[in-house]
Amino acid sequence: MSETIRHLRVAIIGTGFSGLGMAIRLKQEGEEDFLVFERAAAIGGTWRDNTYPGCACDVMALLYSYSFAQNPDWKSTFAKQEEVLDYLRDCVDRFELHPHLRFGHALTGARWDRLTRRWHIATSQGDYTARVLVTGTGYLSDPKIPDLPGLDSFTGEVFHSSNWNHDFPLEGKRVAVVGTGASAIQFVPEVQKVAGHVDLYQRTAPWVAPKPDLVITPAQRKRRRNMPTYQNFRRNFNMWGREIVAFLMSDPARADKTIKGMAEKNLQKQVTDPVLRAKLTPDYSVGCKRLLFSNNWYQAIQEPNVEVVTDGIAKIGPDSIVTTDGQERQVDAIIMGTGFRATDRPVAKLIHGRDGVSLSTAWSDGMTGYRGTTVAGFPNLFMLLGPNTTLGHSSQTVMIEAQLAYVIDALAQMKDRDLASVEVRPEAQQEYNTWLDGALDGTVWNSGGCRNWYVDATGRNSSIFPTYTWRFRRNTRRFDLASYQIATSAGTERLLEPTR
Repeated sequence: MSETIRHLRVAIIGTGFSGLGMAIRLKQEGEEDFLVFERAAAIGGTWRDNTYPGCACDVMALLYSYSFAQNPDWKSTFAKQEEVLDYLRDCVDRFELHPHLRFGHALTGARWDRLTRRWHIATSQGDYTARVLVTGTGYLSDPKIPDLPGLDSFTGEVFHSSNWNHDFPLEGKRVAVVGTGASAIQFVPEVQKVAGHVDLYQRTAPWVAPKPDLVITPAQRKRRRNMPTYQNFRRNFNMWGREIVAFLMSDPARADKTIKGMAEKNLQKQVTDPVLRAKLTPDYSVGCKRLLFSNNWYQAIQEPNVEVVTDGIAKIGPDSIVTTDGQERQVDAIIMGTGFRATDRPVAKLIHGRDGVSLSTAWSDGMTGYRGTTVAGFPNLFMLLGPNTTLGHSSQTVMIEAQLAYVIDALAQMKDRDLASVEVRPEAQQEYNTWLDGALDGTVWNSGGCRNWYVDATGRNSSIFPTYTWRFRRNTRRFDLASYQIATSAGTERLLEPTR
């Protein structure tokens, strides 16, 4: 006799900020019929995986947390990795999510059944069905390893910053770091302190601004605990203040006059050697690549045991790296600070929609969606931090919370109208993406002169939301049912005007 497959109202994939946020909001709405599937053995997403030395948030902790679960006990302006992870663990305890979590359940496939109007979900520990599938896998989940000639022949230690090998001692070693992005800017100063020598392979110099990180005193923490309205004011002040940055970045000339000037002054003040300063000076508009924040980056890479290498990597040997100028450098370990598969998400290969088409196939001409949350051809699928939800100016939690509101209202309308499924209309999705492309045109994120991870293989910027977060929040406050093809529980498919 076959084992009965458990059916859920909502299945959630991932236990990072997105997945846990969805679970909390469901609990707050009185919904208990859901599970959260996690491939790892613990919660945390990117904050569980990234344990490299110096790992910290580059957004103020007050804003890099849920507005509905604020923490008055942050120890500094920008929280360290373990503190963020502890915050997420506390949220699990506070909202009693443990019974809903399933660890070691890697998603191996999800298929929409048009007859039953259900998602059939396969995990590494069993199968389930669900009326609604929510992905909280984000875009910083799967590391990107460059295809470097000879990498397989290297006999030393190789690891990505998101899979840090803490068992390999770096003390006195010759270390090669590939990449100068948001992770490298944090771990390189720590590696430099202990390594015998560091070769920093820089493809493109980043713009770096000072990080106004301050210790939060016990008196300040007490005030936040006793006056939650004060903390809420500080959070909202920071959120709205960051919208000014979106205005500046909407025009490269405007950004160069303001943000670039600040970053240039920081570089000139920190790096006195004109030759090195020239190497470290970007040749593109500030913001085209992610603006980075650090108080010890420039100091660390000027230490005698660090060399900044700007020649490309030609090949890797058993114990060395050869650059395009023919120079060979001996190395004991290679650390990849090369980012993530943000526009080529592995989870897309596992999800199959209405006609059996995989999400990766639907995205063969570029990653697109509607309001960053739904995709035509995939009924009852809601993606948190889907296409064009990345921010270049504010906290991703702002976008996540906006999407959570959208999904919660979708579930409410489906229940009130006895709907079996909702699927965004292709023309609504196309209209939305036409607007996005127009809004991106002329901004720093689409300006020439730099290569960034926002742009996919087709050349389209499928990552950035190019304007103010208040617009996104306004547009996702209610689930706009008129943009969707719906099916009733009786099986009738039609368009339906939303309730007002």
